[in-house]
Amino acid sequence: MSSPRTLRLHETDNVVIVLDTVARGAALAGGLTAAGPVPRGHKIAAAPIPAGAPVRKFGQVIAFARTDIAPGEWVHEHNVMLQDFERDYAFASEARAPEGLLPGEMPATFEGFRRADGRAGTRNYIGILSSVNCSATVADYIADEVTRSGILADYPNIDGVVPFTHGTGCGMGSKGEEFDILARTQWGYATHPNFAAVLVIGLGCEVFQIPRLKEAYGIVEGEHFQSLTIQESGGTRKSVAAGVARVKEMLAFANSSRRQTVAASELMLALQCGGSDGYSGLTANPALGAAVDILVRQGGTAILSETPEIFGAEHLLTRRAESEAVGRKIVDLIDWWTDYAARAGGELNNNPSPGNKAGGLTTILEKSLGAVAKGGTSTLRGVYRYAERIDRKGFVYMDTPGYDPVAATGQVAGGANVLCFTTGRGSAYGCKPTPSIKLATNSDLYRRMEEDMDLNCGDVLEGVSIEEKGREIFQTVLDVASGTRSKSELLGYGRNEFVPWQLGAVM
Repeated sequence: MSSPRTLRLHETDNVVIVLDTVARGAALAGGLTAAGPVPRGHKIAAAPIPAGAPVRKFGQVIAFARTDIAPGEWVHEHNVMLQDFERDYAFASEARAPEGLLPGEMPATFEGFRRADGRAGTRNYIGILSSVNCSATVADYIADEVTRSGILADYPNIDGVVPFTHGTGCGMGSKGEEFDILARTQWGYATHPNFAAVLVIGLGCEVFQIPRLKEAYGIVEGEHFQSLTIQESGGTRKSVAAGVARVKEMLAFANSSRRQTVAASELMLALQCGGSDGYSGLTANPALGAAVDILVRQGGTAILSETPEIFGAEHLLTRRAESEAVGRKIVDLIDWWTDYAARAGGELNNNPSPGNKAGGLTTILEKSLGAVAKGGTSTLRGVYRYAERIDRKGFVYMDTPGYDPVAATGQVAGGANVLCFTTGRGSAYGCKPTPSIKLATNSDLYRRMEEDMDLNCGDVLEGVSIEEKGREIFQTVLDVASGTRSKSELLGYGRNEFVPWQLGAVM
């Protein structure tokens, strides 16, 4: 019987990852003997780790030993702790000039929708946005009525009529960052290239006024944008009827859009991970990073986010920043989030979820080091606020919470027209109007949830190289951008995942 497989990621690591479940007394590579049972994806000490000494994985500090840890012992919550230590930010020390295509690498294209502002979409939806929670039900009813009527069958180029509702828009300040975040989010969706047309539904008396949004962003109503309020329309039933009529007026215009060949440089890829496990940083995340490097060479854009989940790995980004000014924005975000968490009675170190820990991730440092791998190796070209319009090509960062629906909502508002989501535990997630591609970190998850997972990255541990898997992911991105339905789209996900970041007091 063969010994359980183990993996050492860096020569300075004092832990190894067990790729198979380990029984007490099992003989492991390197002369190690398991001191007790260890679940797959977890860590075993590869050398003595004295109390107070750093625990190293990825060649980086992920924790400190709470007690003396002997070789062969399971390394997890019970015997490690976190404490502050100095990080060398080395701003811009690893920045590189923009890279072009490699020798023999051909320019990539996809079949997308060219919009009037010059951007390219990967889907062709009609969106119905609610300005406030009070208008959410009417927005839902309008979308449902149009869909049930069967009229969309006469407009085959339209991907659907979808409502985007939320729980805020009132009971909030009329100025300040919380209002600005909602405004950026709504404006980002209202002008998103994956929409052919948008209808915004308001109540009429809410804090988040539609006329104010239109004035602030210079929105002119026409075939691509309409709005109405329930109070001015005469109540719920009349508003639904008026909204259905408005949507029907938009159908011919939306259906006139046709897919055409577009350069891959028009792709803006959102990077997400959720339900992470001990395999995330070994397989799906670095493979997605390899795909990001290809996209960046093609002139496209990739957006890394989830600031609480880069905590402890921010120095890897500051070193890749194109300038010290860009790198310091990352440090400023970490400082803001540390204070924000403290004011709420929490701490960033508490971030890993129970599922993360069960999957082998012990600390936020370990989780963050694996999460940052999604961003590949390209130079960091810009740092953006939540839902801010992304206006630079290449690898960029957007400040968002770690909660996936909120983070992805900000990325989509920023312009992301396709999304890749890595998961080790099996996150059930989809995204409209931006298609979401799910990447399983391990083969067991892929077999159990094949209807939800688009690609299996577990085969990286079975001989497939990171580079080969990255090319497969990049091709899948092109295919989905061209109209191939992702698994989450086939399941109907995406209607309930619009979750703007609600910052500040609810009054």
